[in-house]
Formats: sequence, structure tokens, C-alpha cells
Amino acid sequence: MTSIGGVEMVDWNLAVATATRLVRPGPEVSRDEARAVVAELRRHAKSSEEHVRAFTRMAVPGGPDSDTPVLVVDRAGWIKANVAGFRQILKPLLGKMQDRRGGMPGGAVLGTVGGKVTGVELGMLLSFLASRVLGQYETFAPGGGELPGTAGGGRLLLVAPNIVHVERELDVHPHDFRLWVALHEETHRTQFTAVPWLRDHIESEIQAFLGETDVDPATLLERLREAVQSLGGGKDREEAGDRGASSIIELVQTPAQREILARLTAVMSLLEGHADYVMDGVGPEVVPSVAEIREKFQKRRASGAGRLDQALRKLLGLDAKLRQYRDGERFVRAVVNEVGMEGFNRVWTSPNTLPTKSEINKPAEWVARVHRRAES
Repeated sequence: MTSIGGVEMVDWNLAVATATRLVRPGPEVSRDEARAVVAELRRHAKSSEEHVRAFTRMAVPGGPDSDTPVLVVDRAGWIKANVAGFRQILKPLLGKMQDRRGGMPGGAVLGTVGGKVTGVELGMLLSFLASRVLGQYETFAPGGGELPGTAGGGRLLLVAPNIVHVERELDVHPHDFRLWVALHEETHRTQFTAVPWLRDHIESEIQAFLGETDVDPATLLERLREAVQSLGGGKDREEAGDRGASSIIELVQTPAQREILARLTAVMSLLEGHADYVMDGVGPEVVPSVAEIREKFQKRRASGAGRLDQALRKLLGLDAKLRQYRDGERFVRAVVNEVGMEGFNRVWTSPNTLPTKSEINKPAEWVARVHRRAES
């Protein structure tokens, strides 16, 4: 990536070091227990492929050889993977900011200081998230490095210590819980491997969103000031109206970015809701205690771990992700009930058949647009 005097806009190594140093230790397990958990998660990931693809009727072009890797990682491994992903997807934006700063007096010095500050901030954020994520399909994984990806990008991560921590916290059957988690994450892997255009579509939307970012420091600081005021209440929040002030991410958007974010929100709601629907659809046949797991996990997902956790989730926009699970699952269930699984799978035809944000909340509108138009 372009840099000033070899200095990047983000000190990625410092981000990894900060997050690794600050992340909480995982649950206590013996070496033999850890090996057994890793081996079991790998078995569950493999068996989940057959269950998910049979239920969804989604086939991967090219067969098993075209599949993306499944990796069982610890919290430090998840941190390294996500820093690599951030670095990949943010390259165009950071290059643009680098060029802007390069023309400023003292730009090289600002780059050095700013890169370290941003590295520490990113590390602090990742240390918070690293103990909470159970699994993740990393869509924009670069190839090579300590955690392998593929030429086309993408890899599935299962975070072993977090899975063990949650299964103990919920007091559920560990083998059932591990398979249940694997089913959800395998659905995401299937979505991206069975729908080849999906990754490029999401990446283009993200790049369009980042391309609209105003990189003028004064403007950005002004927006952040407004964000802080809105989060604290008062006049700015009242003037925000129905849009509210749920996260800093939402508050620093331009009008064009809001349109892009609405489309991204719709597709992410679809993907998360589809994974929840599949997990519950497959679950009763292969996970004996699925009803207990689902009930306990839903309560945990909704409540958070405490007041600080809830505040951070709100600030980071993670509450929106919880709504995506709920709204997306309702959309998928309603459409499948109306037109069946094959009818629902028309959603994967092209970007034009993805639901809009409005259609996520009104599935009948999607059915009318995609099915009735196709039949007329």
C-alpha cells in the first residue's frame, strides 16, 4: 500500500499487538481438552456441509475442490485474520487518505503518529470483539500468510475458546452446541461459495461506501463532534428525528452512503437470517437439544453481558446486527412458506433479485416483485 516514507495510515502490527495484549484469556482447558475441541469442531464443520447443502438445495460450482478453507482458531488467530481482512478491504480508502495527507505540511510526521494512534484504537476494538465472536465467514481474506485463504478469497473461522466459553456459560450440551454453531457458520460459507457473484457484489458496495467518505480532516472531525453530541442526547439528537443516533457509523454517513448502507443492511439481514433459518431447520434432525440451546442463546444474544457491553454494542452498531438476525429470519421464513425453498432460492439469481431494506420487513413485496414479474 502507498505510504509516506514507508509509514502507513494504520500501524497494522501495532493493532495486532495491542489487541493480543488486551484480549481476555479464554476458558481454562487442558491441552488434551483443547485438542479434542479443535478436532470435534473440524468434524462438525465437515458434516455441516452435507446437512446445509441438502436443506438449502444450494450447490457449489466446481464441487468440493472449489470450497474455501475451514480454520479453527484461538482469539489471537481471529485477531490476525481480521486485521488482514481490514487491511485488504480498506486499501483504496487508506490510499486515498495517504495521498491527501502527503500534500500537507508535515504529512510524514502526521502519518507516523496517526498510524500508531489508529493502530492502538483498532487493537482496542478487536480485543473487545475477539472474546465474543463464535465463528465468522471472512469474505475478504487475503491469500497466504499465517492463516491461509484461497485465490478467490474467503475462509471460515471457528473460534474454539469462545465456543467453549459460551457452552459453559449457557450450561448446554457441548457436542450439540458445537454442531449448532457449525451449522450457522457453514451456511455463510455455502452462501458465498454457491453464489459466485455475491462476494464481488458486496465488495463493490463496500468500496462505493468508502469511496463516498469525505477524507477532509476538518469535515470528519465535525461529523464526529456531532456524533458525540447525538449519542449524549440534546438538540442534535432531537433534530435527527426518526433516524436517531444508534452508532457513530450511522452518524458520519453522507446521503449517498446512507443509500448504500440501506442496500448492505438488506443483504446482511438476508445472509444472517438465512443462516439462522437453516440452523433451526436442520437442527431438530441432528442436534437433539436444539430447542434448549436456541432459547438460552436468544436470551444471551438479546441481553448482552452487562451495561458496559450493551453500551459498547450500541456505540459500535452491533445492536443493528441483532436486528438483522431477527428481521432476516422472518423474511426467509415468510418467503419459504409462500413459495417454497426453490422459490426462495431465486434470491441468489443476481443482485437485482436481492431484497431491498423495505422488502426485508415486507416479504410479500419481494415475492410480488421477483415471482409475479417473472411469471407475467
